Amino acid sequence: MVSSARSKSETVGFIGGPPCPDFSVAGKNKGHDGENGRLSKSYVDLIIKNKPDWFVFENVKGLWRTKKHREFYESIKKQLQDTGYAITERLINSIEFGAPQDRDRIIMFGSLNHVDEAMSSFSWERYMPYPNKMAFNYPWPTQTPFNSTPSKAEVPEELTVSWWFKENNVDEHPNSQHYFTPRAGLAKFMVIEEGDTTKKSYKRLHRWRYSPTAAYGNNEVHLHPWLPRRISAAEALAIQSLPKEFELPPTMTLSAMFKTIGNGVPYKFSYGIAKTIADFME
Repeated sequence: MVSSARSKSETVGFIGGPPCPDFSVAGKNKGHDGENGRLSKSYVDLIIKNKPDWFVFENVKGLWRTKKHREFYESIKKQLQDTGYAITERLINSIEFGAPQDRDRIIMFGSLNHVDEAMSSFSWERYMPYPNKMAFNYPWPTQTPFNSTPSKAEVPEELTVSWWFKENNVDEHPNSQHYFTPRAGLAKFMVIEEGDTTKKSYKRLHRWRYSPTAAYGNNEVHLHPWLPRRISAAEALAIQSLPKEFELPPTMTLSAMFKTIGNGVPYKFSYGIAKTIADFME
């Protein structure tokens, strides 16, 4: 497969984000011995076997920051280096690339055709409008009583949930009516304050703030800032900074829609990394 691709292209790259629940603090936390955790090793084994010119490895920050998982991460990185890959890595928050979301991910990039010294020219921050988490330094609003109208904060508007809802015209989007309607719990939807994301399950977004990590499984429920309901698939897509033209087929189940959205890397994050790699390879 790789040899065939090489005959049609100047370089061949592997891009992968193996399932992360076993490394996530909020997930199963079973590590590399878990069913999902083993797939990270399988992905690395495929890279070593096929030797693409370059690769991208993406996973949750727990793999990089948690001591017991970091040992596994360092071991697979060494295997890749021993295979001949020069490697650079960075823990990146989606908001650094302009996505309206607090979402950390570890990104490892490796190239078979460069020496380690060449990696110093790999500029992770070139396409980051808010590098080094500077976005968190603004006076973001905290909580506002539900059904009130909070004052507009002095923050970058393009990082707010409200701006993205408007930008993507979520009320007219094909997925605007795709949201879960609970049989019970509506009363709870009415009392959670706008911007209260402190609870493990029910989190209400704030219109003048970025969203917490777009995780829509494990009983995590994200509520609309000013309406008494869960967010729609259209709104979740906007939080993932996808272009408004992107839509999911109506034949998908709601569970499949939200799992697909939540498992994705924000569009602006992905696009920024792609441009960075393209610049480096050129």
